[in-house]
Amino acid sequence: MQQGYGWRPRFHWLRAARIRTLPDHSRMNSSGMKQLVVIGGGVVGVTTAWALAEAGHRVTLVEREAALATGASRANGGQLSYRYVSPLADAGVPLKALRWLLDPDGPLRFKPDGTAAQWRWLAAFLAHCRGPINQRTTERLLELGAFSQQCFGELQRHAALDAIELRTPGKLVVYRKAEEFARVAARAPGGPERALTRDECLAIEPALGDGGADWLAGGIFTAGEAVADCHALSVQLGERLARHPNFQGRLQAHATGFVVEGERVVALRTDQGELATGGVVLAAGLQSAALAELVGLRLPLYPLKGYSLSAPINGVHRPPTVSVTDFERKTLYARIGQQLRVAAMVDLVGEDTRIDPKRLAALQRNVRETFPKAADYDRAVPWAGLRPATPSGAPMLGETPLRGLWLNVGHGALGFTFSFGSARIVADLVSGKPSPIALDGLQLRAA
Repeated sequence: MQQGYGWRPRFHWLRAARIRTLPDHSRMNSSGMKQLVVIGGGVVGVTTAWALAEAGHRVTLVEREAALATGASRANGGQLSYRYVSPLADAGVPLKALRWLLDPDGPLRFKPDGTAAQWRWLAAFLAHCRGPINQRTTERLLELGAFSQQCFGELQRHAALDAIELRTPGKLVVYRKAEEFARVAARAPGGPERALTRDECLAIEPALGDGGADWLAGGIFTAGEAVADCHALSVQLGERLARHPNFQGRLQAHATGFVVEGERVVALRTDQGELATGGVVLAAGLQSAALAELVGLRLPLYPLKGYSLSAPINGVHRPPTVSVTDFERKTLYARIGQQLRVAAMVDLVGEDTRIDPKRLAALQRNVRETFPKAADYDRAVPWAGLRPATPSGAPMLGETPLRGLWLNVGHGALGFTFSFGSARIVADLVSGKPSPIALDGLQLRAA
């Protein structure tokens, strides 16, 4: 049963520096409530912990950093793209990738990182770059996106998140090549999605004309798509979670392994001690792969490095009102409060979060050309983050061969969009309920 927030239930904070013996979370009470641990304090981990608490389970959140949402959730694009979910692995991508790699300002960069994992991931990715496979994955992701939109609405009603800069301006995907736009426009389903001519794009988003619109071939506009601050949402939901009657606290610790008895995980090992538990949900992004490998599970995750700029907006600027994605340049623009968030690029360079000055300069040139009057780019704050992706582009949700170990990982660039639906699915599965949507293509064996 859901509880309101007009009262303050008993709550204890697990302070890592003082822990000697961590509490025993291994038992299940007579009502079926489990004592669970969620690893990961990004938007996927926090929404998972919330969904499990709402489902009636006692939940502890383990996060190695002192604050929530310091990784891929920190300064991502902010778009909630429920209907624009096409995975990167598509039939035309290998040929496009060759062109992108020859362009120093292109959206893709590849550098061997010296690991076999990189080559295994690339081989699996190329195997998914076939039309029929991409179509099946897209259909499944569209279903997950629609379900996630529903779950976000329910979360908003129950958690009353009021500091996340939420807007629903719709999303406009713009095309620079007439042949590409014609191909996509011919498949536009209608309804909330409609194909727009150049003039219609400029009517719905006049800021596109500020740099000259000769490059613009047309666009696909989807009404109802949203924008929000992923970092602010993660932090505020964490605050709501801290007051939830089923939340046991947040432990700042490094997860180092698992205690397995038979075929079941019975405890989580951390650098602060062992945490006995009735189940663990891995929602720790790239760290999930290393942890899973300790118990013999290989998760096909690889970091897709992305960049963003957060540029302040004041009275002299004219930022885009709708959320805009430049299809060919793989760059998105979203106004989040009084800043313009610009996110771009897919770099396959290993676990390297350093900001490459050349990539940053290319992004600056791109945004100044496309939206020259949108924000103060001289004061823009740069960021780079690693998005854990599977070769198919679909996340891995649900059970593993090891009982008591569950997955909510591999969302790639759509972690914010899918987090709400993924969290609900995992909470239902952990509770012994069927998934609310079909899971073929969204599990470990399909990644």
